[in-house]
Amino acid sequence: MKHAVAMALALAALPAHAQESPAARSLAATCASCHGTDGRSATQEPVSLAGLPKEQVARAMRAFRDGSRPSTIMQQLARGYSDEQIDLVADYFSRRSR
Repeated sequence: MKHAVAMALALAALPAHAQESPAARSLAATCASCHGTDGRSATQEPVSLAGLPKEQVARAMRAFRDGSRPSTIMQQLARGYSDEQIDLVADYFSRRSR
């Protein structure tokens, strides 16, 4: 019985991962050259995005996009993202482990 319960719990986590959006993964891949694979930066600058709260990433991206947060490159990059795309990327990185 213990094994059946353990197996059910393990399988319950699969649908959430399987439902990951290919669009989110594709958008997040464009961040890898600066922020590292899956948002895990090899250095402190630029910051690692993996594991950050979704709201924090989305807020920062919108601030870059509207120009209220200065940057060297992120303002130009963020201008190309819609609100929906920002939410997808923010959700993607929030689900990555640090």
